[in-house]
Amino acid sequence: MKKAFLPVMFLTLALLQGSCQSDQIREPVDYVNNRIGNISHLLVPTYPTCHQPNSMLRMIPGHNEFVTDRMDGLPLNVPSHRQGGVLLLMPYCGDVAGLKPHLAYRYDQEKTSPYKYSVLLDDYGVFVEFSPGKRAAIYSCTFEEDGNRYIQLRATGKGEITGKANTLSGYDVCQGTKHYFYLEFDREPAEFSPTGNGTNVNYARFDKGVKQVNMRYGISYISVEQAKKNLEKEIQDYDLEALATVARHEWNHVLGKIEVQGGTENQKTTFYTALYRSHERMINISEDGHYYSGFDGKVHEDGGVPFWTDDWVWDTYHALHPLQVILNPAAEEEKLASYIRMYEQSGWVPTFPSVFGDAHCMNGNHAAAVFADALCKGLKFDVDKAFEGMHYTVLNETMIPWRRGPKTELDDFYHENGWFPALHPEEKETVPQVHEFEQRQAVAVTQAASYDDWCIAQLAKRLGKKEDYNFHIGRAFNYRHLFNKETGFFHPKDKDGAFIQPFDYVFSGGIGARAYYDENNAWTYIWDVHHNMADLIHLFGGNKPFTDKLDQLFVEGIKLSKWQYYAVHPDATGNVGQFVMGNEPSFHVPYLYNYAGQPWKTQKRIRMLMESWFRNDLMGICGDEDGGGMSAFYVFSAMGFYPVTAGLPYYVIGSPLFDKTSIKLDNGKTFTVVAKNNSQDNKYIQSAELNGQPYDKTYFTHDDILNGGTLVLVMGNRPNKNWAVDEAAIPPSEGVDIMLME
Repeated sequence: MKKAFLPVMFLTLALLQGSCQSDQIREPVDYVNNRIGNISHLLVPTYPTCHQPNSMLRMIPGHNEFVTDRMDGLPLNVPSHRQGGVLLLMPYCGDVAGLKPHLAYRYDQEKTSPYKYSVLLDDYGVFVEFSPGKRAAIYSCTFEEDGNRYIQLRATGKGEITGKANTLSGYDVCQGTKHYFYLEFDREPAEFSPTGNGTNVNYARFDKGVKQVNMRYGISYISVEQAKKNLEKEIQDYDLEALATVARHEWNHVLGKIEVQGGTENQKTTFYTALYRSHERMINISEDGHYYSGFDGKVHEDGGVPFWTDDWVWDTYHALHPLQVILNPAAEEEKLASYIRMYEQSGWVPTFPSVFGDAHCMNGNHAAAVFADALCKGLKFDVDKAFEGMHYTVLNETMIPWRRGPKTELDDFYHENGWFPALHPEEKETVPQVHEFEQRQAVAVTQAASYDDWCIAQLAKRLGKKEDYNFHIGRAFNYRHLFNKETGFFHPKDKDGAFIQPFDYVFSGGIGARAYYDENNAWTYIWDVHHNMADLIHLFGGNKPFTDKLDQLFVEGIKLSKWQYYAVHPDATGNVGQFVMGNEPSFHVPYLYNYAGQPWKTQKRIRMLMESWFRNDLMGICGDEDGGGMSAFYVFSAMGFYPVTAGLPYYVIGSPLFDKTSIKLDNGKTFTVVAKNNSQDNKYIQSAELNGQPYDKTYFTHDDILNGGTLVLVMGNRPNKNWAVDEAAIPPSEGVDIMLME
């Protein structure tokens, strides 16, 4: 860790006081720059979220990108990742005639960290500070100009806000769910809004002589009374700095589970910022042993197992859940139990669980992958109930993207034939459930369902359900129906089994290629066979045609000017040729050279991608970060390995960014990756040892991590094309043949 030395006069003073603190060591949270990515490349930026790790309460200031000049206000909470705040706090200084329900602030001097936020609302001369608890928080407003002082609170939906004594309380409504709050001022206001009580906006007026107003508040999804209990449990005074110290400690605890040495200061900042963003979701919404469930609209007892929600599993199954399996396995078990509760309460396993229920977005049901990954890595959950929920859901719920409901004729076709039927460009949609914009996504749906079935088969296998295992494992190979051996692409077929022709693998399918793929074109979906790379290589005809195609991916041009290309593929940012770093389906792709005997190409490529697209600057995230999905990819890759297949207990080796990375496990052991002679040029592995023994594989196991130990990689500036290239070195996958249970 770099040490920042104090000025001489402070050092002298410390020595005179008998202090031995001659320097200040940067702690992990000091490396977090939550401004990284606050300007988006094309779609949605990251936000400077201020919160405790995985907490129910989050605050995002009410503006969009970093360059935005206006702010709507400051929310008491953001219930769903980047989905807008509830209960906007709006300080105001001036005549009451200028106090409107909707204020557009200019702002300046904004400073933000995971544990504290401050901003100057310069139109009105109000300096605001904030610090978060888990279900409660503190705001402080300092008035720097003359005039009446107001603290206004507005519900962003239908709500009721009541002022009494030194309190505001009530609720906001977002997506049909009530968000309760109870707020106390550190002094009694001169008055509340004469027309405010019971309406969705209210203000408290303070005398002109008041310089500072402090507020503490609690939130709840159960009741105002519970919000008050949450406040009283967490915060006993109005000491914002003390609360910030608690939040800082919480962040140092979770970020400190991974210690890195070496690398540049910018690389450490990028790394710990990514790790911070990997702890936004899911969120624990249990309150004193109870929780509100948006899946049945009821309050339940949690029985000592907290309830978690807010997950976009299409985005998070790749890397975020596998990372949390390593770092926080007990919490991951609670999340699995929560998914099972969601199924029991709603009748379906959700795809995008939120506070208000299942948002049900994208395609596939990759909760199956989260279950399968936890199963193979030894986590405890109700496997029988998880299998029941996944088995029922994939057979009875529609596979149509962005639609939640019973199966349709398209689903019956898939279950009978093994591929989702596509329309020709001139054909009109005949199934009313198909989303006009999202369309059928026929290839993506088929590939997602194949992987989900493989994951469900793993649950059936553990339970000894031979018939169910054989059923799902057979369907796990349905992707084969769409592989076009003449072109080396997964190619959509119509209901008669004919490939859609003519076809452009870059541009066919409309915006985001959604008629056939999803957010990305055919070049990305070549590789979307997570569970069976061996079979994908077999479909190509061997290692050479497979790696030739992989090589071509990274150099294939975008065909048009950038503005024309991104008008069709706005999600496909972070391009390297037709490879898309800025979207989740691509994360595993640079690691696939390991499966075909060319690991040095993975080592070269992964370093270039980290250097190019993950940086310590305002545009340092190349696509939609999606609440930890992209950040978890970077955390893994910077450590030097990646979970290509959620559902298999293996990690594929890349090229570590740091000289030494130590993962401190909950079982008290430490797994360490050492990269000797590491540098920007020395990115190629020359040799390896695992726990002191020569190691000649491009993967290691989850047990290797859990047991502790050290992986040593000797690095150099030229590829060693003899290291880990034989068949025994290749990471395992399902294999070419279907293995049925006897």
